Amino acid sequence: MIPMRLAEVADLVGGTLHDADPGSTVTGGAFLDTRSPEPGGIFAAFAGEHVDGHDYAPEAVAAGAVAVLGTRPTGVPTVVVDDVRVALHALARTVLARRRGLSAPLTVVAITGSQGKTSAKDMLAHVLADGAATIATRGSFNNELGLPLTVLRVDGATRYLALEMGSRGIGHLRELCAIAPPDVSLVLNVGKAHLGEFGSRDNIALAKGELVEVLGRDGAAVLNLDDPRVAAMAERTAAQVWTFGTGAAAVVRLSNLESDELGRPAFDLTFRGETERVALQLLGEHQAANAAAVAATALAAGLPFDRVAATLGAITSLSKWRMELRERGDGLAVVNDAYNANPDSMRAALRTLAGIGARTGRRTVAVLGEMRELGDSADAEHRTVGTLARELGVDQLYVVGPGARGIAEGDPRAAYAETLDELVEQVRNNVSGSEVVLVKASRAAGLERVAAALLDDPTETKEAVR
Repeated sequence: MIPMRLAEVADLVGGTLHDADPGSTVTGGAFLDTRSPEPGGIFAAFAGEHVDGHDYAPEAVAAGAVAVLGTRPTGVPTVVVDDVRVALHALARTVLARRRGLSAPLTVVAITGSQGKTSAKDMLAHVLADGAATIATRGSFNNELGLPLTVLRVDGATRYLALEMGSRGIGHLRELCAIAPPDVSLVLNVGKAHLGEFGSRDNIALAKGELVEVLGRDGAAVLNLDDPRVAAMAERTAAQVWTFGTGAAAVVRLSNLESDELGRPAFDLTFRGETERVALQLLGEHQAANAAAVAATALAAGLPFDRVAATLGAITSLSKWRMELRERGDGLAVVNDAYNANPDSMRAALRTLAGIGARTGRRTVAVLGEMRELGDSADAEHRTVGTLARELGVDQLYVVGPGARGIAEGDPRAAYAETLDELVEQVRNNVSGSEVVLVKASRAAGLERVAAALLDDPTETKEAVR
């Protein structure tokens, strides 16, 4: 964080100091969880329905926080404000403005899309960091609370700030961009994630397009030419448009896609007449499109093409529980993609599983749970996933929870479990080392517990139960 005295913080957010030294200096970022403190930073105390962050204020200060940002005194140094969220936003805006005021350049990159944005953000963070000091969103902290936390980690050495931005309604991205105005905006796709909240894909496109509408003429809008709703966003921005995709008109073109036996894609990227062959170490053909998007974004940010391609090929992992491939001692392969799910990402994961089975001759097992926030289309979308699993020839299907029951509908081979505990026992007792298992559902389903149980990983199991 750009250093700031506590008295200055209080003045900036319209707060008052209690039990605090006005001259104390805040040097670290902000945090919400005392288990993940920011030494020298500020603990933002939110009062939720079940947990009140103010109760953890002494613990936060003991862990290294300079002060607490809260709505009441806590007995430790506290900046008391009317609304913690509003104050956090104001602090983040000021820190970013001060960083932009320094002589060293800073490029802010914003990323959105219905699916793949966390993976693309992780890949982009690797690529940008290979060029200069980079701060990126941790995990998928992409909302009105997570985004300012990322911004507040910026300091004088930061050259790139990569921000994943999520949207659950029209106007949300515009609000996030008011906190951190982007220089480069990437829109990956318009899919069916959060369809229940938006009502239609056209509304999703309207919301996602806000990310490029906020750009000025000196900005760069990076758009997916293979997605008509995204490509149409070129008409909604004054910025220079960079495109990626498989068509000849794409600024960064993806071609000659192949996969190895484990589903790791290799492909050509072409930019201004130059072609680089990229072999990813990540699972899933869909990662090739993410790589093309990242390449176009990095190029728009000024990085050289050959270096971008080389870094993409060197990435070995993304955020946890996203197409993680691990192997048990007896050879059982587990693809843990339990962090999130929507219809498009579910289809991509199933195709990856089927491809691994076809290329290796291994028996395939899909362990699937509910896809959340699909609204009235939920039943139909779950049945479609089940149909695709049968069409792809997945050998065994396990389904958990009432919301996902449609996946198993009409499939006599599918095993259904009402609870996660039942599912864990079913799967553990029926898989062997000759198989490859995909585990996937929306985050709330907690299917990482299945992966942990299969791999005999007590650490992940305990974390999932916590």
